[in-house]
Formats: sequence, structure tokens, C-alpha cells
Amino acid sequence: MKIGMLMLRHPPTRISPIMPEVVQLLEKWGCEIQIIYPEERVTPLSHVRAEHDLYILKSGTEMALSLAGALDAVGARIINPYPVAATMRDKIVSMRVLEAAGVPVPETYITSDSRRLASLLDAGPLVLKPYRGSQGRGVHVIWDADELDDVSNDEGPVFAQRYYKPEGEDHKIYVIGDQMFGVKRVFPAKTYAEKIGQPFTVTPEFREIALRCGRAFGVELFGFDVIISNGRPYVVDIQGFPGFKGVPDAALRLADYLYAAGQRAIMGEPLVEAALHERRNGAAL
Repeated sequence: MKIGMLMLRHPPTRISPIMPEVVQLLEKWGCEIQIIYPEERVTPLSHVRAEHDLYILKSGTEMALSLAGALDAVGARIINPYPVAATMRDKIVSMRVLEAAGVPVPETYITSDSRRLASLLDAGPLVLKPYRGSQGRGVHVIWDADELDDVSNDEGPVFAQRYYKPEGEDHKIYVIGDQMFGVKRVFPAKTYAEKIGQPFTVTPEFREIALRCGRAFGVELFGFDVIISNGRPYVVDIQGFPGFKGVPDAALRLADYLYAAGQRAIMGEPLVEAALHERRNGAAL
């Protein structure tokens, strides 16, 4: 089995043990792994071909996403598929997909000029974040209209959500196939220990939300962030291939899932369960 992984090389100071262990396990099981760093090479587009049985888009950069799109155009099998990764990367699109699927999300607004949001502040503060951002970068809570003057309008649409004061720590839900894991952590997490967080048992309510998220995008490998405010959960972000930090035996679980997906790819079978595709295409949730 040949697997290509689109990755971003991290600095030596960044602790990231899960994916190296995943690679070691897959190689131990007989897989041929190629790590692809899109930013570190010149890629002739005419040479882009599906040379591996399965591709894994682990990097969140625009370069990696575009290369995944080029691979998708020539028939490559990708976890998660390029259209899904591109949709999740865009908060404007992904939040609307989630809301349409019955997932609880905050009231969300978009505009080209942040100053147009001033009247919305009468109902309470707003959270402004880059519509293609990640890892909490560039997130601002806006309380007064004067603060909107300091928000740049030069980086595309302005994405705003109603601010709900969190009760306690943020909740992260990770999904690997039919397994779900909950991790509580502070936001923003700064140390590695804070990123590991504390595990918690996924409640039936969170499980139903996770199922709706998976069905909405037609995937079974993802994570999402939830805040609890006044006893109600709100999904505020979703990721196609998160870090899975805090998940017990994360590397083994991921390697096992990816190996099984690679086998399905070789056999020409769907990468996710057929039943999930049926629900995604309109059957009752």
C-alpha cells in the first residue's frame, strides 16, 4: 500500500509526536509512505498524478490545499476529500453547512466592512475571526463599535459570530471512524500540557452533534470545537484532520483507520461507509 501525506514541516521546538508515530506504525504494517512538503518543492502541474493508493491532507496551508485539489482533479483518493477540506477551510461555507444540518452554531454574519457590524453590538458582543483562520489566530471579541475601526478589512470577508460567554473550558470532540473522544482544554492553549487537556465522556447530546457534522460533510475523520453557554452547546469551528491531542492511543487509532481506508481505496470501495453517503444524500438523520 502506497500512502502520500501532504504535511507542513514544523520547527524542532514544536512537540508533535502523533503523526511521526502514525507513520512508523503504517510502515511497520508494510505501507510505503511518502511525506510531501508542498512548500519545499517546485511541482509541475502537468506531472501531478495519483501515484499513491491513498493521500492524506494533514497540512492546512493554502499550498497544500491547492495541491490536494489538483490531485483530486486527476482521481486521487484523499482523506478527507478535497471538496470537503476546502469547505471546512472556509468558515463562511462550513458554518452554513452545519446550520443547515441542524448543528447548533452561533448567529453568524459576514460583511466586507467591519464597521457595518456596529448596530449588531446593541444585542451583545461579537467574535471576529479570519474566515480562513485556524488555531485561534486573529480572534477578537468586540464589545464597542469603536473597536471595529481597528479591524482590518484587507484580508477578505469579515466573519463575525455572536459571543456567548463560555461556561468553563472549551470542549473538543474528535471522531475517528465510529469512535468519538472528548477533550476539555483552556483557550487559547499555550503549553503542550494545555493542548493535551483533560478527557471527558462524550454525552449523547455531543454524540448526536458529531453524527450530524459527519453526515453534513460525508466524512468520519474530523474534529470540532464546542462552547457551552447557559447550558447550551454551540459548535464554533470544525477541522478535517485535527491534531487529535488528548485522544488516548491516538496514533494507533489513526494508523488503524488510515490503513483500513487505504485497503478500501485499493479495492475501489468508498472511503467512508456507504450508509453515511446515503444519509448525506438526503435520507433522514
